[in-house]
Amino acid sequence: MNGDDTQQRSRGRRIVLWRHGQTAWNLERRFQGSTDIELTETGVAQAHRAARLLASLKPDAIVASDLKRAAATAGELAAVTGLEIAHDSALRETYAGDWQGLTHEEIVARFGDQYTAWKRGEPVRRGGGELETEVADRAAPVVLGHADKLPDGGTLVVVSHGGTIRTTIGRLLGLESHHWEGLGGLSNCCWSVLGEGARGWRLLEHNAGTLPEPVLGDDD
Repeated sequence: MNGDDTQQRSRGRRIVLWRHGQTAWNLERRFQGSTDIELTETGVAQAHRAARLLASLKPDAIVASDLKRAAATAGELAAVTGLEIAHDSALRETYAGDWQGLTHEEIVARFGDQYTAWKRGEPVRRGGGELETEVADRAAPVVLGHADKLPDGGTLVVVSHGGTIRTTIGRLLGLESHHWEGLGGLSNCCWSVLGEGARGWRLLEHNAGTLPEPVLGDDD
């Protein structure tokens, strides 16, 4: 690592990766993927509450997936902070082809071998869609690009989806892809925080919120 890299990695920045609020498909345990599903009334209320907590971190920038559930969640934080939202399709959830729209039980019944291999950490194109590493390839550079624009000690809020957040965290922490599942899921409208240290990004909080929440539809 050269001197410029050391200086870049020691700026004390934070990245808050915030999952969108609840949708009807989350409740039904239906795989959303890149399907554009709106928040439920409960999801809007979750975003409204969480936004007031995250505003206390005094974020400097917000970037969000352009899917409705993430954009609406980000809008609650923008309303409190006055910040503009940068929308980016690279932060969308994993495209999962034939899995999308199916319930957990239907996926296991129709694609049992695929599902089992994925849970073992093998590279699987779920439903003929994207690999998790491909999701990280598109999402992580966007997050890092926005983080690079932060002032020293600044905070970026990234509003995205459970699977995309997990793969992005795994990539930024330098974990091998078969270990990403070990990070666990995010509950609706909960968040994880990465902080910048002398040796790069480290996980400071995971699935954080004021009270424990059940994880519904982790990968959507």
